[in-house]
Amino acid sequence: MKSGEIRKRFLEYFRERGHRVVKSSSLIPDDPTLLLTNAGMVQFKPYFLGLERPEFTRATTCQKCVRTTDIEKVGHTARHLTFFEMLGNFSFGDYYKREAIPWAWEFLVGEMGLDPGRMYCSVFRDDDEAYEIWRDVVGIPEERLVRLGEEDNFWDMGTTGPCGPCSEIIYDQGEGFGCGRPDCGVGCDCDRYLELWNLVFMQFERDEKGELHPLPSKNIDTGLGLERLASVLQGVPNNFETDTLAAVLQAVSALSGVRYGAAEESDVSLKIVADHSRAFTFMVGDGVLPSNEDRGYILRRLIRRAVRHGRLLGIGRLFLPDLVDVVVETMGEAYPELVKNRAFIASIVRSEEERFTQTLRSGLAYFRQAVEELRERGGDTIPGEVAFHLHDTLGFPLELTRELSREEGLSLDEEGFAALMEEQRERARAARVEEGYADQVQEIYGEVLDNYGETLFTGYETMSDRARLVAVVKEGRAVAGAVEGEEVEFFLDRTPFYGEKGGQVGDRGVIRSESGEAEVVDTYHPAQGLTSHRVRIRRGSFSVDQAVEAEVDRERRLAIRRNHTATHILHYALREVLGEHAKQAGSLVEPHRLRFDFTHYAPLTREELLRVEEMANRIIIEDYPVRAYVTTYDYAVSIDAVALFGEKYGDYVRVVEVDEISRELCGGTHVARTGEIGFLVVVSEGGIGANMRRIEALTGTAAYRFFRHRQDILEGMASSLRVEVERLPERVERLRERLRELENELRRREREEVSSLAEGSGAWREEEVDGRRYLWAEVPGLDAQGLRELAERTLSRRGAAAVAIASVKEDKVGLVVNLSRDLVEAGLNAVDLVRRGASLLGGGGGGRPDMAVGGGSRADRAEEALRAVGEEIRRKLEGTHA
Repeated sequence: MKSGEIRKRFLEYFRERGHRVVKSSSLIPDDPTLLLTNAGMVQFKPYFLGLERPEFTRATTCQKCVRTTDIEKVGHTARHLTFFEMLGNFSFGDYYKREAIPWAWEFLVGEMGLDPGRMYCSVFRDDDEAYEIWRDVVGIPEERLVRLGEEDNFWDMGTTGPCGPCSEIIYDQGEGFGCGRPDCGVGCDCDRYLELWNLVFMQFERDEKGELHPLPSKNIDTGLGLERLASVLQGVPNNFETDTLAAVLQAVSALSGVRYGAAEESDVSLKIVADHSRAFTFMVGDGVLPSNEDRGYILRRLIRRAVRHGRLLGIGRLFLPDLVDVVVETMGEAYPELVKNRAFIASIVRSEEERFTQTLRSGLAYFRQAVEELRERGGDTIPGEVAFHLHDTLGFPLELTRELSREEGLSLDEEGFAALMEEQRERARAARVEEGYADQVQEIYGEVLDNYGETLFTGYETMSDRARLVAVVKEGRAVAGAVEGEEVEFFLDRTPFYGEKGGQVGDRGVIRSESGEAEVVDTYHPAQGLTSHRVRIRRGSFSVDQAVEAEVDRERRLAIRRNHTATHILHYALREVLGEHAKQAGSLVEPHRLRFDFTHYAPLTREELLRVEEMANRIIIEDYPVRAYVTTYDYAVSIDAVALFGEKYGDYVRVVEVDEISRELCGGTHVARTGEIGFLVVVSEGGIGANMRRIEALTGTAAYRFFRHRQDILEGMASSLRVEVERLPERVERLRERLRELENELRRREREEVSSLAEGSGAWREEEVDGRRYLWAEVPGLDAQGLRELAERTLSRRGAAAVAIASVKEDKVGLVVNLSRDLVEAGLNAVDLVRRGASLLGGGGGGRPDMAVGGGSRADRAEEALRAVGEEIRRKLEGTHA
């Protein structure tokens, strides 16, 4: 049975049992505690925590997941993967164990046809209820039921929060997959007993003391690994030989010319490249981009491991984009976003592979230098610090450092490396612990949501509205009210204030009541559907359940609207000029400016930037209508509405259209017609990372002020030069030409002076050092180039062996030393000499063995520095005779 059929039959099985089929969420989770979506329950976490109310009580999904906790095991075991698909069914206070357990068994045995005689079930040691359902309802013999401890069969979200026992369905693959130990059984870490399906029964809440309290409504969260089930149904010994992964594995084999199954070592590399190719293809497809932190670092590591193992297989050219194509071909039907973003994914992966190819070179150079220094000290162990630097800074996998060390006949301090890695992890853990307060604070928002429901947003229609103050929160606790001078959070039953979201900053304004007035300094969403107004009480007091008047700062909102619609227009213009790969990767919409981040592989040329700006302004001037409406997500996608990378969307979405030009999913506030924007000016464009660019722009009044300021500058320059503004370029060019003429004349005179100085005798002092002539002089007003020219001419024309010159110019003193060839061959170095003299001047220097330039700020010690150079020459030459 193919993976596509398994996926389809699972979802249909649970649809027939009253479950809503929910599409896979992005790999970028809407959860600050996670870097990547690693389980099917992630998108439902707000429901489990009680922060949001679901529209349904039963759901089923096939969720794309990435986990890298066991990345070192990938390729070495039959089951470990970094990317996998998780089939799951979920209940939010609806059904429980008596439905979940039989349904799971019926699907595997009845629908999939698995042999019940090869299946075991594990339960938590104290979960008698689950044990009895397996035994008495499903009919599992007791010899196939195993009780395990908390480490194996108890699930939680963290130190506190919802938790509960779990039950696993395990398939016995036979002795050929086992480790051969006498005690090998369910729970063994070998490949024989394959965990297929984990059923989690959320029935407790764990408090800060670690005590468990029954939940008022119990939930179900299950996860069935698609690849694992496919390996059993397709009769293959590991996940890598299932239909979707086998296609990628075969492509790697073809690219490398290495046959799968030829050798254990090469099989590991083939598997790693195949697995990682799926992971990075899906990650980039969901908007993850390579970087040195967070999920971007995980992506970078996966790509670099794939490149490294490709090189071990003998692939000497860029090859990862080819594998992207294979992944898209095999997975694109189930995940159409891969097909849509195919070219973009390939371009990002290609760029990162090219970058790492260079990293390999620099890493090897660093390693060789470390080996050379180690051998000079007589050592035989590569320090952990070297391995950590290669790994952490240069992106070198530890296994590469280990292999290189072995080739050099050296051992590697892996314990030191591990200690440094642990220090790094400890710093990360400490940072997470510091965030614990936020989790406590979040509970109060869940209570507000439960008690008063979602905040009705009226800001699309009006900028002022009457409302009821339903809750006041101060420092994470609900309070009865607030008085003058306090800073608190207000929660209203309805509000015209837009909360910060989607790159648009929150509104500001005023909330008034009969008893007081509060300044709204910010608006945001602490939980889905809940709007918080951060306020400062200006006068009087407020109390809960009071009637209030909420009024948005009108001018500020209008400016934000102009900038937000402008980002949509800018997005359209960039894609038209640069291509479809130029997609939004972030934005900031403020009243005084807009910032737009997008994907592109090179800086924009001046011509491209002008075309983008001109196209955007043409749309603004044409005064096109802007429409917004709510529709289903599926319909929005069908009409090619742009959905942004990494954004989580529900079944219903808001579409913003700029006539027939631009169509995006967006919850922000916008102008009614493009003419309201006035005009747009791009003020900067630059890179913010690999394949990432950023544009900053102004609209409306801010754009006018920008041009007015530029015009004032031009008029001021024109006035000072006594020409009209239109003739300013011509006048400036004439001045530049005159400046060039004067500079050339100055250089000509300097050369004449240098030539005169080199041939004359007035400024020079002479010493004889070991039978050789040393000339030195102080000459005012020369720059570094003038010093070099004078030193070279003097050395050649006066037959000197060494020349040193000091020159004071603009409170700085420059120093040059020029040596003849025979002095260099005798072991003297101009760099050493110039540094000796410059040290007295309070500076330093550098250059070649025969010519070096330096200097400093101590002009009063110029003569002393010149004499020191002569003394150093004498000392060096006498040393050569000793």
